[in-house]
Amino acid sequence: MNAQELEGELRKAHEIIAAQAERIAELEAKVAELLALLQHKADSKAAKKPRFPDNYSLKQIRQKKKRHRKSTGRRQNEAKRELVECRVAIYPEGAVRKRCVLQRSQCAWRIIEGRAKYVQYDIYGLPESKEAPIPPGLRNSRSEFGIEVILILAHLHYWVGLSIDNARETIRFFTGLVLAKSQADSLLNQLASDWNEQYDAIAQLIALQMIVYIDETGWKIGKKSCYTWAFSTAMHVLFRCGVGRGREEAEAILGPSFAGIGVTDDYGVYTHLFAEHQLCWAHLLRKAIKLALQNAQEPTYAEFLTELCAIYEQAVAFQRDQRLSAGRADKVLELQERIRSLCGLCDIRTSDTTCEALATFIRLQNELVDNLDCLFVFVQHPTVEATNNRSEHNVRREAEIRKGGRTSKTSHGATRRGIIMTILASLRTRFSKFTLDALIDEVARWARQGYSIFEAELKALLNAAGTANCQPEPVPSG
Repeated sequence: MNAQELEGELRKAHEIIAAQAERIAELEAKVAELLALLQHKADSKAAKKPRFPDNYSLKQIRQKKKRHRKSTGRRQNEAKRELVECRVAIYPEGAVRKRCVLQRSQCAWRIIEGRAKYVQYDIYGLPESKEAPIPPGLRNSRSEFGIEVILILAHLHYWVGLSIDNARETIRFFTGLVLAKSQADSLLNQLASDWNEQYDAIAQLIALQMIVYIDETGWKIGKKSCYTWAFSTAMHVLFRCGVGRGREEAEAILGPSFAGIGVTDDYGVYTHLFAEHQLCWAHLLRKAIKLALQNAQEPTYAEFLTELCAIYEQAVAFQRDQRLSAGRADKVLELQERIRSLCGLCDIRTSDTTCEALATFIRLQNELVDNLDCLFVFVQHPTVEATNNRSEHNVRREAEIRKGGRTSKTSHGATRRGIIMTILASLRTRFSKFTLDALIDEVARWARQGYSIFEAELKALLNAAGTANCQPEPVPSG
């Protein structure tokens, strides 16, 4: 055999060895998969430790025979597999699939193309790996419902205002998914737990803003009368449900002295809470309108309303005038003087007015004169709104739900509502279209990144302000 033939034989031998090595690797992976499957079967068939009752009396045995064990409501694994409509294989990102072995299976209800489907996820991993990947759209390795199911339920119950029973029925009607009431309650608890850190981040973001709009409305926990507060900025909304109405509730979010501008109604707890305070003009004008309508026989009330509206319209014109810069302070003084003159010149010209109407008229004038510094902050700072409509709009849904008798049964339920409504309302300010797809995409991005958009904003704001090492304490969500 010459050298050329010998070289050819060696090349063939190397190719055979390489092919055999690849085949050996495949067979080893298959053996590992079969061993894992056998171990799983062995574990599932292992005998359970016996349990012995403490009382061996005949009476005790007879009583136990009469008892019926209460069902947990969970299906057995065999029954679940009968519902499976499709199977999906899940592999670790970047792993060679030939080397992966089946580690476990997980079944979950998903909403696919508008219909509920029971999906079995076959989850593979490397033989040496102790952690298996979690299927996308599921919270963890024990989840039996996709995140879209939880978000739909939360939207129907909290945002739309349906009861849990009606929300469950709506989901069943449109998707075919049957949710037990205990399951729905558990899913909402899970969502509130997942979003608790985002709630704290939003609370800290609001405390760091320059302008905040606040309103409150009645709420109930069982038979106990409480309140729901709404703190709003241009990009954030925070709800505190089922709490008191004292000053400490506002201070829990803003601190004892807020360095920015607060826009509120004339409720007394807001006094001296802000560096600058803008009273809501909608409240003031509504009081004057009501007085004029209920006492049409007295022309003074109508004249007062007309002049008050004229002052407000002039103030709005000053606010929008971009040519004003240093002259805004002078315009504020001019408007304040017009308020003083209006309240000082009004007199009652008929004897038909009632004492109650006259007392209301006097109180309104006193409110205007005593709060001159709080009437035209929006003229001095054009980015401030003259009314508190932003927060009033946010609490309107809560007021309608309260009137319908669908308030919280427990303080835990009120806390859960505050957390979920806060995240939904704050996300609503960021979406051009508030849709399920947009909501799912955003929540999925949080899971991939490990932090939410609100936590990223808070970190950026603290870094910009040079206060990254002195973050405020987390705010209780109740």
